[in-house]
Amino acid sequence: MSTRNPDATAERRAAPRVIAIANQKGGVGKTTTAVNLAAALAARDHDVLVIDLDPQGNASTGLGVSRVDRSLGSYEVLLDETSLDAALVETAFPGFWLIPSTPELAGAEVELVQAPRREQRLRDALRESRAAVDYVLIDCPPALGLLTLNAFVAADAVLVPLQAEFLALEGLSQLMRTIDRVRESLNVRLRLQGIVLTMIDRRNNLSIQVADDVRAHLGQKIYSTEIPRNVRLSEAPSHGLPVLSYDPRSAGAVAYVRLAEEFIAREEAIR
Repeated sequence: MSTRNPDATAERRAAPRVIAIANQKGGVGKTTTAVNLAAALAARDHDVLVIDLDPQGNASTGLGVSRVDRSLGSYEVLLDETSLDAALVETAFPGFWLIPSTPELAGAEVELVQAPRREQRLRDALRESRAAVDYVLIDCPPALGLLTLNAFVAADAVLVPLQAEFLALEGLSQLMRTIDRVRESLNVRLRLQGIVLTMIDRRNNLSIQVADDVRAHLGQKIYSTEIPRNVRLSEAPSHGLPVLSYDPRSAGAVAYVRLAEEFIAREEAIR
């Protein structure tokens, strides 16, 4: 179990930076990035909380939390049935906590439609929390509905995993418009934290061309670090482990360590 304590009763740091990890397209490495970036940050002595806001619950499974062990989670937090602190689950990794996804989360979109402050539920829960962490990473579902909207309203910034494929920029433009609308109406501080190119295969000419085109189009918004296609990244969730624990020497683990370094540098640059 974790050896670091998230309880903020001791004199601790200021409010955490909250980062929504989002892309309305599925299968782009969003959950992989949430879990493995968090693990790499925790390995650098940062306390990190991952909120699994995806009804599929892949982040929870990928951290070894079985469905039968998820009695409280993000659904109960959003519906005001429990506090965020009460739903905290310790992972096996020091400095790394989780709010799991429970099966009921699949119905949350419908239940929240008529709820008061329906877009601010997660932000309210985070503001009431006493858990002292450096970063909160929110693993959003592959859709731009009320769950993702809650994440955007609660977040300081959005990190976008973007697969190097032909239609990559088409979906990104819609996501950017959503971020702009949320900033204008619900969360003035929301910004794009960065875009991470994922599933890169440098042996594939199309993958290289798309990556180069995206960099030419979006410039400094794109992280220098690229996440490669890597079998260890695919295998690690079935063992309930981040790749940094499953195979720390793999290309996937090395990439996420580098991404964490670049992520921290970006964060420190704006403070």
